[in-house]
Amino acid sequence: MNEVKNISIEEYDYPLPEERIAKYPLAERDASKLLVLKDSVIQASQFKHIGQFLPKDALLIFNETKVIRARLQFLKDTGSHIEVFCLEPDDDYQIAFSSVSPVRWKCLVGNSKRWRDGLLSMTLNVNGESVVLNANRVEKNDQYSEIEFSWAPENMPFASILEAAGEIPLPPYLHRDAEPEDRDRYQTVFARYDGSVAAPTAGLHFTQPLIADLKAAGFQFDEVTLHVGAGTFRPVASETIGEHAMHSETIIVRRSLIENLIRHLGKNIIPVGTTSTRTLESLYWIGLMLKEQGLELRDLHVDQWYPYENHESLTTEEALQMILQYLDRHQLTRLEASTSLMIAPSYKMRVITGLITNFHQPKSTLLLLVSALIGEKWKECYRFALDNGFRFLSYGDSCLFLP
Repeated sequence: MNEVKNISIEEYDYPLPEERIAKYPLAERDASKLLVLKDSVIQASQFKHIGQFLPKDALLIFNETKVIRARLQFLKDTGSHIEVFCLEPDDDYQIAFSSVSPVRWKCLVGNSKRWRDGLLSMTLNVNGESVVLNANRVEKNDQYSEIEFSWAPENMPFASILEAAGEIPLPPYLHRDAEPEDRDRYQTVFARYDGSVAAPTAGLHFTQPLIADLKAAGFQFDEVTLHVGAGTFRPVASETIGEHAMHSETIIVRRSLIENLIRHLGKNIIPVGTTSTRTLESLYWIGLMLKEQGLELRDLHVDQWYPYENHESLTTEEALQMILQYLDRHQLTRLEASTSLMIAPSYKMRVITGLITNFHQPKSTLLLLVSALIGEKWKECYRFALDNGFRFLSYGDSCLFLP
């Protein structure tokens, strides 16, 4: 484990000029460029042609999470602007969004020193009805504030309140406010379940016609849900990755997905994005935990260093079968867990065989994940992209890695 923890993040740095960061999306989602690494050869194409490069037996895995309007802007009587950024609810996501007043969320607070006590309030229009939304900080620690939201009339679900009051939380490196276009474009066409504060950006390139064409060509699709947290934008600030604390994120996986993965073992399982990757790989470790600790285990959380500890040997199929046994034991149709899994060089992929992803920030855990999959080849790929006019980060171009 020490070998992994001692990895220097400086080795995962590269020059990224500001002008190469895509500040806005292209007019057409699938018009983005596609870098393909296949059989150790790098080539450029367009995303709409991705079907020409995918293995014929590929099962593509989408993340169905939906970005919520997580940024709430309050104005105090003194004139101070206070931003409340909703991270995650105290309750189950589904319950939290359907709940009526009040609800509690873990939040980041901008300009926090200007809000020492008292309520923040705003008046908004929800489906033609005037609503007063209040925010009360009930607890504060180093990582977040606990905020209780209440509103009147009280019988509206919190989802409707956020939809009316919030703004799309664009990544900080875009250095701009959200615009009306972002409500659609910073959301995948297959987004279903509210919960993310960042988009699973590899999925932004897909259109419904492209998905239909890929299905007609024989490619298969399935879905997972990982609600992306704000920590996804946090670069590694320490010299070595051992000092970096990975954020925890909620994952939800249907039983049918587990069964589909078992059927596809030995074929190509290709996640769309690093979020789908972390979800699929976390399944192996959850299965191993159940094997080691028993089917009555309730705290299904994958710690960031758990894969790097010494464990008994378990095949991927055996691990997935353990999850099916767990679901049967507890009469569940879906698995709900959390993960802080860090995928870094020396990590061996247990489930995935390839990856569709965007270009990631220097010194990021996402770049570590890419390196774990394709090794030092990431440097050559990124150099190729910089030399050939590719656009970087969330609204940028894409990669297909087939190691």
